[in-house]
This record gives sequence, C-alpha cells and structure tokens, in this order.
Amino acid sequence: MTIPLFMVLVFFYFTDQDQRAIDDRSQAADVTIDVRGKQWAWDFNYVKGPVITEDLHEAGVQAHLTGNNVDKDKLPTLYLPVNKSVDLELNSRDVIHSFWVPAFLQKRDMIPGKTNYIRLTPTKEGTYDGKCAELCGEYHSEMLFRVKVVSEAEFQAHMDQLRQSGNTGLLDSKYDRNPNLNAKN
Repeated sequence: MTIPLFMVLVFFYFTDQDQRAIDDRSQAADVTIDVRGKQWAWDFNYVKGPVITEDLHEAGVQAHLTGNNVDKDKLPTLYLPVNKSVDLELNSRDVIHSFWVPAFLQKRDMIPGKTNYIRLTPTKEGTYDGKCAELCGEYHSEMLFRVKVVSEAEFQAHMDQLRQSGNTGLLDSKYDRNPNLNAKN
C-alpha cells in the first residue's frame, strides 16, 4: 500500500513542477492575444504591446460543415509570430468552451467569467488546426479555427491588413452573450 502511494506522490510532485514551469508568466510576453470563444466561432484580439503597435481584432464565423471538405481558408485564423513568446488569454462569451491545438500539446478550458492562459513560444512556421474540445451546443463540431505561425514580417503584414480593414480596437465583453457576465460589468 505504501509503495503505490509513494509512486503517486512522486508523479504528482514532478507533474506539478512541470505544470508550474509551463504556466510561468512572471516575465511579460512579446505578444498578448485575447482569444474569445463564442457559439460557434472565435474572436481574436491582438493587444498592443512590444510587437503589436495598437489594439486590433479579428471576428470569426463558424465553419458551416456540409459533409464535404471544409474550406479551411474561411476558418477564423489566429496569427502568431515565430520565435516570440505569446500569452493567449482565453475567455468565453457565452458557455464553456475549450481551446485546443493538438500540435501545441496544450488544451485549456474557457469558462465564462474566468480568464485562463496558455504561454507558448512557437518555433516552427506552419499552419495548424484547432477546435473547441468541449461540447458547447448544437454546432460544436463547426467551432474550428486555424493557427498560422509566420515570420515577424508576415505577422506585421497581417496586423497592417487588419488596420487597413478598420479592425482597430478590441472586441471586448460588450459582445458577451451570457447575461450573468454582463451584469458584473
């Protein structure tokens, strides 16, 4: 009985140490992005900081699956600069969602009224699929998105494109659909 208990405690200790290292946000990130899950899409707020010169946003729409292949070019797309530390602030506009990019080996729940975080530094350019991993309603399966890890020049070009399209400022909590959340604000 004591050996299995000891093993569980040792595993817990090392898991806790690793999780704390992964979640360490004591140093400011180069890029902060407020990710807002909503039935059944995603909004991305690029927050002004060392790499981003002004607040910008991108509002997404759901995938509309038809039984054929998904047109991935129409999915909400989160842009990340390669080799820059990124804080993803995860928020929900309505019900519980879960932000999951399998290639990043992290999944975090998005609970209304609570901000969760993922800290990462993407080191390889590419396009990665993401989805909501929490059953969130009728069209949960259509809550897909993509992540493009790009060079800093491509990242800045996308920020310029958002600016030119008039996507300045942040899509904040006034777009939340949970009446209990809006009562607090």
